[in-house]
Amino acid sequence: MTSAPVSTPAITLDNVWYRYDAGPPVLEGVTLKIPDKEFIGVVGPNAGGKSTLLKVILGLYEPFGGRVRVLGESPARARRRIGYVPQHPAFSRDFPIDVMHAVLMGRLGISRPFGGYTEADRAYAVHAMGETEITALADRHINTLSAGQLQRLLVARALACDPQILLLDEPTSNIDQRVETDIFDYLKEFSERMTIVVVSHDIGFISRYVDRVACLNKTLICHDTADIDGRIVQELYGADVQMVAHQH
Repeated sequence: MTSAPVSTPAITLDNVWYRYDAGPPVLEGVTLKIPDKEFIGVVGPNAGGKSTLLKVILGLYEPFGGRVRVLGESPARARRRIGYVPQHPAFSRDFPIDVMHAVLMGRLGISRPFGGYTEADRAYAVHAMGETEITALADRHINTLSAGQLQRLLVARALACDPQILLLDEPTSNIDQRVETDIFDYLKEFSERMTIVVVSHDIGFISRYVDRVACLNKTLICHDTADIDGRIVQELYGADVQMVAHQH
């Protein structure tokens, strides 16, 4: 009798260390295994290494210790199968571009290196805009968008590459609670077909959605959402933090 094959984890970090230049370590011995199609939240204090962790997974930062594998490969080789929503847009709001072409930027380097976008690229962009409910904004200039509409655009741009993994760095900062709920409702649906890692400042809110919470303050400890309590939060942030109960 043969045993069932073991699927490759979407992301594996094994004793990962990272520092900026000659400074002190920002990540210290981080070990984490994320199965395919898990929805995991990363929380922790400012300067705790959350954004750095995402950039290590993307292969933008090279650890000085440990090993990182993404979809069974090095981060650099897997990067085209990762969608990424940065904490701050990489383009100026004054850049002369409409929503459709901003979303199409998620297809850059995917289908062909030269010659513009294909019909397939446009189909992926249209589908991504539909999933984030911004289709009606396709011809709008990006400087006319509200903060919530811009954030939906950034999620759509990340989806346009048809990713297997979606990484989001504080995707709901500076937007109102209604839009925050909408975006996390989308993410919960997307997690049925892809792995999602989201950095957030609101441990109480994301606990309604994610499968596990990774608490990161240079070192990392994972918890099931049901195990998160005031003691864990206090140990993570080093101070009393008010916990807000959310009904599922």
